[in-house]
This record gives sequence, structure tokens and C-alpha cells, in this order.
Amino acid sequence: MALSALPTLRSPFRLAVVALASCLWMASCAPDSGEALFQDLRSPLTEPPPRTLLVHISYGTEETLSQLSGELDLLEHADRKAGTVDALVDEETYAALAQKGVVMAIDEEQTALLDEMSSMSTMSIPGYSCYRTVEETSTSMRNLALSYPNLVRIVDAGDSYERVAVGSGYQKDLARKNPPGYDLEVLVATNQAIPGPKPRFFLMGAIHAREYTTAETALRFAEAMVAGYGTDPDATWLLDNYELHVLPLTNPDGRKVAEQGYLQRKNRRPGGACSNPPSGSNQYGVDLNRNSSWGWGGASTSTNLCDQVYPGTGPLSEPETASVQIYMASIFPDQRGPGPTDPAPPTTSGVMVTLHSYAELVLYPWGYGSDAAPNMAELATLGRKFGYFNHYEVCQSPSCLYAASGTTDDWAYGELGIASYTFEIGIDFFESCASFQQTTLPDNLAALKTAFKHARRPYQTPKGPDATSVSVSFPSVPAGTVVTLTAAVDDTRYDSNGWGTEPSQSISAAHYSVDQPSWASGATTTSMYPSDGAFNATVEGVTANVDTSGWTPGRHLILVEGQDANGNWGAPTGVFLVIQ
Repeated sequence: MALSALPTLRSPFRLAVVALASCLWMASCAPDSGEALFQDLRSPLTEPPPRTLLVHISYGTEETLSQLSGELDLLEHADRKAGTVDALVDEETYAALAQKGVVMAIDEEQTALLDEMSSMSTMSIPGYSCYRTVEETSTSMRNLALSYPNLVRIVDAGDSYERVAVGSGYQKDLARKNPPGYDLEVLVATNQAIPGPKPRFFLMGAIHAREYTTAETALRFAEAMVAGYGTDPDATWLLDNYELHVLPLTNPDGRKVAEQGYLQRKNRRPGGACSNPPSGSNQYGVDLNRNSSWGWGGASTSTNLCDQVYPGTGPLSEPETASVQIYMASIFPDQRGPGPTDPAPPTTSGVMVTLHSYAELVLYPWGYGSDAAPNMAELATLGRKFGYFNHYEVCQSPSCLYAASGTTDDWAYGELGIASYTFEIGIDFFESCASFQQTTLPDNLAALKTAFKHARRPYQTPKGPDATSVSVSFPSVPAGTVVTLTAAVDDTRYDSNGWGTEPSQSISAAHYSVDQPSWASGATTTSMYPSDGAFNATVEGVTANVDTSGWTPGRHLILVEGQDANGNWGAPTGVFLVIQ
């Protein structure tokens, strides 16, 4: 979509993009402070940070919660029934809140863990060997591209704040050799031999620097899809027919600080008299998840430069945020009308997920307020498919957490119309490797694979049933052999975990296609039949006899789809069959 085509009603995004583009291309971005401070921010932070407390606050009313969200570093964990919310505060802030009569309780166990993290070595990510550093993440991405050149390429989507600031005039000789800051690197995975256009899934992590699990989950999902090509039927048909775009590190400058054990949330733009080293509630930078151009400056933002939810001087003031929006606008067409109540059409293509931690939630727009998004029913349906796998609560942020404005998912849905979600994954910012690898990662890999499957029609296919347990009677046969194909077609695989029930219908039909999905040009489908003789249940076994006469030798892919009584077809599931 050309920038000139952006609707006038969304002019803040358009103007901010044009301004940033001029800044980047003409190297005229000036940082907010002098070279000495900039150098200080680049240097390893070896001083211990001010002590940070994790407290449970009793907020009482929604008005108080809204006020707190703009003043404190509220964690993504609120107990609506108990009327409590968690926050990170330094000892001075704690004393000030107590003096005002705020009811709080210090979580001694979590605070002790924060103390332990603050005392750790700053040479790597100590005690967290399962999480790759910024440099290791980049190296892994490039190695994947070298190992799978026909499937993977790396795209430079923009620069971090520190890299932009150097490019504007600081130490140009050094910038040519070893510039500080980082590129925002996107891993694009697809079978490049099959031409597009193709449906796209955009996955991003670590927009909040201290959330270790998010970058690692994003990269491991990409690695699983690529490594599964040719051995996993679903990974194979997805990469043949769709595109996966993964930005593991949206905030690499901040992440580098967080790797040293500091609770850095924001990027590293200097300005104001903030704590350096950063504390959990006072630090340099802009909250990149409050800096997007949709609903900027509203709920859960602060005008204090040092606060965790400081949204910047204006929408897209930060190069990281603007680069993400420019990149997404380049891969997704604008599919929603200019009005706030215009729904995206049922044929909309595209899914995006931004990974955060930690609250075990799947959130969908709108996040800035309690109004229902025009496609809210469809967003909830796909969200409940995610909830089936990761067992998270699936809800709108102001209902189950708190309102937040200027967020990435609100912009992606509001501006482009694509199905957009925030996953709050895991149980801690610096989650233990045991918990991450045993629970958080596998549950969310399955949910992300579901997101990828529905990228073609996210407002249609999630309403349909899933095909599961797809198998053939013999995995390898001579041409001409009749093979029995079986599957289960299931219209019950939804779970909001307490936030509404998705209706299930009886199964009405099933079919299969060979080597390409049913919607591809020239594809043919063959009906499957209920194993018990009648389509009359929400879960049905289906079967078909597949005659392989005339099939060419080699591996073939059989894709099964099911339909419910309302006429909704679900996404395919595949199985390999080798002709000897």
C-alpha cells in the first residue's frame, strides 16, 4: 500500500511515517541529549539498580485502576474478582503510595527473586541458558537462512533508536565500522520456488525488553516451521502456500540492557533525569507499545519521561515503532474502511500476533477502550482456538486486564483490518528455563501454528471444524494401490477459559485434496464419508478410499478439510503418502 493511499482520517500515521522517512533517509534525526549521555547508555551497565519491589495493589474502582495504569508500572496481571493489580515500584514510590493511603502488600518471594536478578553477572543472560542474546538471535537467524536458502531470507526492516542516533552525526567513522544499536531483522520463511501472492502471518516479540520468553518463542516457532518442512505435513503445506514473517526482537537496544538483569521495559532514547542504571519503575526510553499511531496518548500512558508507560512525544516518535508499522503496511493491504465502525470483510487475509509476558492471556482489539471492534465476534472465535491450545483467558484487554492505548495490535487491526492479537505468555519476565521449555513454549507453539493455519481467512475458517488425526493405512505404496484415508473432524476445539462460549455445530461434510489446498487454481476435492454412517455429531470420524492409479512416484501431500452445519469450512490438516 502506497503511503499516499493512507486515508485522511488516519493522517497521524501518514504524517509520522513521512517525518520518520525523511529523518532516516536524510540522516537528520537528532537525539535528545549529548554524546556523553549517549555513550553512557551504550556502555555495559555494571552498577546495581535501585531496589525494586513487586506489590499487590487493591485498586477498588475502575477509575482508580485507570489512574494507576498511567502512573505506575502495572504488570500484565490483574485479579478482577479480588480487585487487585500487580506493580513494580522502587522503595521511594512505595513510601509515597503508602503515605497516600494506597492499600498494598509486598510479594516477598517475587521481590527476593528481583533482588537476586539484580546481583547477577552482566556478561550474558546468567541462569537463563535457554534464552539467546540479541547477538545470538541474529546469528541463529542468519544461520537458518544459510542452511535453508530456498526457504528463508532475512529482511532489514529498520533501525533501533541507538543506531539511528549514531547515523545522525555521532562518530561517523565508528558508525561505518562498528555502529551501536541494531537492525530490526525480520525472518521471512516460505517456499520461494512457489510464486505468490501468499497469505501472511506476522509474529513479533520483545517490544518490551525485559520479557525474555517472547523473543525466544518467536524464533523457536520459525525454526520449528522451517525444520519441519518436508517432514511435518502441516509445516510443509503452510510454507508452500503461505508466508511467515517473524521479528523476534522489536526493541533490541532495551533487550541488551535487560540481558544484564535490569528490568528495562522501554527503548533507550535519552531524555529527562531518569534512573541509570534503570529500575523497575524509573528508566530512560519510550514505551514502544504505547507509541503506535492508533489511539496514541490515551489510557495507560504517562507524561513523565521516566515512567514505564511514557508514550513518546507523539505517535511514531520512535524509529522502532515506525519501522514496524511501515513493514506491516508493506506486507498487508489495507482491508478495512476508514471509519471506526467499518468492519473488515469476511475475505480479509492476514494475522499478526505480538508476544508479551506475563499474564497468560490472549487479547484482541480494542485495547484502548471498551468499545467492541467491528469484527469482535470473529476475533473472539479465532482467539478461542488459541485458548484451546495455550489454556489462556481470551478476552478484550479493558475487560480482563486494563485499557492500553497506542498498542501494536490496535494499530494493525484498526489501520489494516487484519486479525491482530497480543499473547501474554508465561509466568514471569525472566521465566525459568524449566517452566518455559516444559509449558510455555509447547503450548504456545501449538497456538501459533493455529494462527499460521488461519492466515488466509482469519474471519472465516476459525468458525469451521478442525481436521485432526489425519492418517493413511500405508505411508508408502506402489502406484495403483487403494489407500484408506481417515481423520476426525472436530467442531469443539475452542476455549476462552472463562470469557464466553463458542457455539459448536454438527459436522456436515469433509473432503480431501492432493498436493495443493482446495482453493488453489486447478485443485480438485474428493468427498469423505462418516465412519459411523451419518453426519450428526460435533465430532465425526471420516474416511475415504484413495485410488493412487496414475500418481507419479515420490511424496504426495493429502489435505483434509471439514465443514459444519452452518456451512463453515475449517483449515486443512495434511498427511504424506509416498508412491514407490
